[in-house]
Amino acid sequence: MRRQRALLACVVFIVIGFFACVMPDYPQGVRFDAFIRFPLEVPLVALALLLAPRRLAQVLAVLATIAVFCLLFLKIADIGVLSAFQHRFNPYLDIKMMADGWNLLSGSVGRPGALAVVGLVAFGIGLLLWAFWWASTMLGRFHGGLRTVSIVAFGVITGLGVALIAAGPRAGAANIAELRQVGYLGDRLSLVARSVEDIRVFETSLATGVGRSDAADLFGSIEGRDVILVFIESYGRSAIDDARYGTLIRPRLDTIGRQLEAAGFASASGWALSPTVGGLSWLAHGTLLSGLWVDSQARYDLLMRSDRPSLNRLFRDAGWHTVAVMPAITMDWPEAAYYGYDTVLAAKDLGYRGKPFNWVTMPDQFTLSAFERLARRPGEENRKPVMAEIALISSHAPWTPVPRLIDWSQVGDGTVFNEQAESGDSPPVVWSDHERVRRQYVETIDYALETLGDYIARFGDDAVFVVLGDHQPASLVTGPDASRAVPVHVISRDADLVKRFLPEGFSPGMIPQAHATEGSMDRLRERLIRNFSAPPAP
Repeated sequence: MRRQRALLACVVFIVIGFFACVMPDYPQGVRFDAFIRFPLEVPLVALALLLAPRRLAQVLAVLATIAVFCLLFLKIADIGVLSAFQHRFNPYLDIKMMADGWNLLSGSVGRPGALAVVGLVAFGIGLLLWAFWWASTMLGRFHGGLRTVSIVAFGVITGLGVALIAAGPRAGAANIAELRQVGYLGDRLSLVARSVEDIRVFETSLATGVGRSDAADLFGSIEGRDVILVFIESYGRSAIDDARYGTLIRPRLDTIGRQLEAAGFASASGWALSPTVGGLSWLAHGTLLSGLWVDSQARYDLLMRSDRPSLNRLFRDAGWHTVAVMPAITMDWPEAAYYGYDTVLAAKDLGYRGKPFNWVTMPDQFTLSAFERLARRPGEENRKPVMAEIALISSHAPWTPVPRLIDWSQVGDGTVFNEQAESGDSPPVVWSDHERVRRQYVETIDYALETLGDYIARFGDDAVFVVLGDHQPASLVTGPDASRAVPVHVISRDADLVKRFLPEGFSPGMIPQAHATEGSMDRLRERLIRNFSAPPAP
């Protein structure tokens, strides 16, 4: 019985140790051949446990278990964060994203499904760690002939590993994993150190160059006009350039362009690189409105506590009434204080009485209709011009059900959308088919563009519109290594104003040129200020 337990301990130690070391740390690496590798670390740790005095062996067992936990946690986190946001997990910057990941998961597969997934993962990791700790402790207690046999066995395994490494990167079917786990953990510590330094640099940026706020001609070219900044959720470059989506979105943009031209509007379009991908939309909002690159929650939190004037605040100081239209905000929003809005229209303030579209609180058509009713047509004479920031969220995951545009006069309190909200399959059904996820993603983008184009053509009047995506969707939709760029459209009845953007990488119409420069989103703020403040052309 003692020998059987000893053999079981050795097998458990090897299997779990090998799994933790060879487990891939990126989504595309999760395949069978990735696990056919020889991590030399495992037999070396086993020898250390066998050769050390018992008390020291107990300490080594705890340290080895902690190392296995760190490897499993970081690799699972890497796979999740790379899948959703296309960057590796940063313990210093990304730990706050767990709540956002929970919201995304529960919104996609439902709360019970999300609880089941998280529970199974936590139980599985806990079971593995307990088993590895038990096996490590057992190895440290071997004595006599059993200890000698184990030392010889693990010595042979170590020798085999060294021989395979000496033979080259490939020996037979085995791809050798040299002593890389220490480097993996060391690289993560180095990443944390670099992130701490990055935050210090960002704090310096906040303390210097607070942004243009006192120019005499600030926004002089658009004086008296409403300025409407619209972020379209998950509207990225792939929606236009990817063949799977462009066959629907390019014709839609062409149609919108003709519709706007018939209504007297000119348009120009370009690209902007977003600081985020797959989610965390507020980072894109903060980047554009502050003129600083806000690519992490830590930077965003610092920005919210800073004195750097937002673009909204500059408009307010120049005489505009600033409005935030945020249908996704369902709780307290203290960050609104930084932006300097005169009026905040969150979900509860927009008056929607219809049913939600799963995670999406209301369809984009109702959001725009409520904005028109509450902010632009309040019935006041000599009202101030409005500067509005609007988030359109119908194209937010889980992309089901897909809304449809209706007659604007029928929108009312939103109950007319109840039938649409109850149509289609649930998120778990849709997300079980990746091709269907992609199809419904682009259908929601098409709906958002159609709705916004129709709104501008009907109700745009003399307003100036800046329309852009907040970020690309997750790699499930775009594929790996997709551009982080999003489309940017400037729309106005003032053709001369629109033409000012052409020398800056924009092109006429609603479709950006494929070869156009992908400018950084933080620099877009200065472009807007400069072109909106320049004296009118003679």
